[in-house]
Amino acid sequence: MVKFTIDGKKAEAEEGSTILKEAQRLGIEIPTLCYHPALTPFGSCRLCIVEVTKGNRNRVVTSCNYPVGENIEIKTNTEKILRQRRLIIELLLARCPQVESIQKIASGMGVKKSRFKEADSNCILCGFCVRVCEEIMGIGAIDFVNRGVDEDVDTPYRIDSEVCIGCGACVSMCPTGALELKDINNERRIERWHTTLPLKKCKFCGGKVGTEAQIEYLKKKIELPAEVFEICSECKRKRYGREIVALGHP
Repeated sequence: MVKFTIDGKKAEAEEGSTILKEAQRLGIEIPTLCYHPALTPFGSCRLCIVEVTKGNRNRVVTSCNYPVGENIEIKTNTEKILRQRRLIIELLLARCPQVESIQKIASGMGVKKSRFKEADSNCILCGFCVRVCEEIMGIGAIDFVNRGVDEDVDTPYRIDSEVCIGCGACVSMCPTGALELKDINNERRIERWHTTLPLKKCKFCGGKVGTEAQIEYLKKKIELPAEVFEICSECKRKRYGREIVALGHP
């Protein structure tokens, strides 16, 4: 266990725990956009910055991936930190002026309008899609491309992905609506990944189950009868019960 101080309060935590995790445990609110407890901390949005003092050294760090340490002093809402967060949200608001989640955070910080030139993007480069594809699904179909103002998320060479299974995990994780999945007739399309995949129908009722690539991937990944992956959630529920539905439904 390590002892530290946060916003004037003494606390203890297991060594290796992050400032953000401990702040949340203690009921101290720190804004985030790119943090999710199921994913590796990334620190890209910078909104979770705090001040850390150890000895004579004072630093501004991202709390989501900075570990608590013995005798460090953490301040989460100093004027310096609040000023920097307002600047960060202004930049994000300029990049994504129409994104509701950005507007909401900005309003909570008293930022009504950005001073910077507006762009027309709805991607904040939070990396949720990249991390869920790599860490949770184990696919790695997408990644960051380019640098600086040209940084983006895409498939290799911006062409149809050979490994994307069309599971939609990236779409469900996206906090801004930058990703969209469309099921049209017998195909699933994810425009941003230049990917179109054939859909598989339930062998009993004919309803949509998932993409063929997704079904085959799950068959190899999870040890269940093949039929579990080839029928829709309603038919699973009737035949196997809720536990199998949770495990086997794409």
